[in-house]
Amino acid sequence: MKQASVKVDAPAVVSRRHFLKTGSGVLMGTLAAGSGVLATLAPSRSWALTLSAFDKVEGSKLLKVTRGIFPHDTLDDAVYALVVKDLDAAAAKDASVASLLRDGLKQLDKKAGGDWAGLDYLARENLVIKMAGTDFFEKIRGTSVVSLYNNEMAWAHFGYEGPSYELGGYFDRGFQDLDWLPDPDADASPAKA
Repeated sequence: MKQASVKVDAPAVVSRRHFLKTGSGVLMGTLAAGSGVLATLAPSRSWALTLSAFDKVEGSKLLKVTRGIFPHDTLDDAVYALVVKDLDAAAAKDASVASLLRDGLKQLDKKAGGDWAGLDYLARENLVIKMAGTDFFEKIRGTSVVSLYNNEMAWAHFGYEGPSYELGGYFDRGFQDLDWLPDPDADASPAKA
């Protein structure tokens, strides 16, 4: 069976009506001043994420839920936005995922007595914890594990140098070097043969 060819680099044409109807939005932010290594990886200090299934408010709430499930005080929102990007893509492909996530956000608002996102961090976190084990929570948690921790921006932030197999193993990458200890024993950091 012959497959039809598809031009990958062709821009998507979306009518304004379709754009507004789908509830599309854009999440935007700026890298924090102390982003260090992360700032060197980014082409600019500002970032934007175009959403196709969710609006800006829903995207922002999903980012806050993700940050609540996997809190890293010094990790920039730009990295958490990658989770929102993947959740948005899943919701755009599957209406049941979109419904699941929207319903979960509505439940959070209901539990908050109105505006969950407007609560302080601890109050928001307590409500997210109460949703642990629900399909909503598990969808975000499961997506986050891959989206959040399997990308170079997170690796740079946490100091992970990447997989060892690409460079000949950990020994050749300084794994044998215990310079992070105050006075390592000479036997603990043998010279490379």
